Amino acid sequence: MEQKDLTLYKFMILYLVNKVDFPLSNSQISEFFLEKGYTTYFKLQQAFHELEDDNMLQSKTIRNASHYSLTEEGQEAINMFESMISEPIKEDILDFLSTKEYELRNEANIEADYFPAKLDEYTVRLRIKEKNSTLLELNMNVTSREQAIHICDHWNDTHSKVYEMLVNELLFS
Repeated sequence: MEQKDLTLYKFMILYLVNKVDFPLSNSQISEFFLEKGYTTYFKLQQAFHELEDDNMLQSKTIRNASHYSLTEEGQEAINMFESMISEPIKEDILDFLSTKEYELRNEANIEADYFPAKLDEYTVRLRIKEKNSTLLELNMNVTSREQAIHICDHWNDTHSKVYEMLVNELLFS
């Protein structure tokens, strides 16, 4: 792979992350690149690693998935070099974001993770966020890893019912 191709992929990643106000996961960004046929998964991962090494992207790991946001250096770089991305590529990125924004935002705002607490217990951390505010954070201990995984796997489907039930119970009981 030529260095200029890798540089373009890095600018595209920065541009994509810059166009939303929430972190994007590796798989969300990869979906765009692979769906459009811009590059291979392995070349894309190289671009991610170099952007992190160069302190252009910062990542947060949630349930083994990296979620990326721009650093100050990344913001400066995309502001200076956005013109290196062709208009058709920018249009592809903006089309992808407009088509998938609700889905992408929802994935970023609903978090579920778990970690070992003490012998034979796991803490499950569930969150509902809206932009930079936390609407709900719930931490609970369970007695097995399987229970923790099950709760995390179902949080995306049940978060709104749980939130509504808690608000109703706390306000109207």
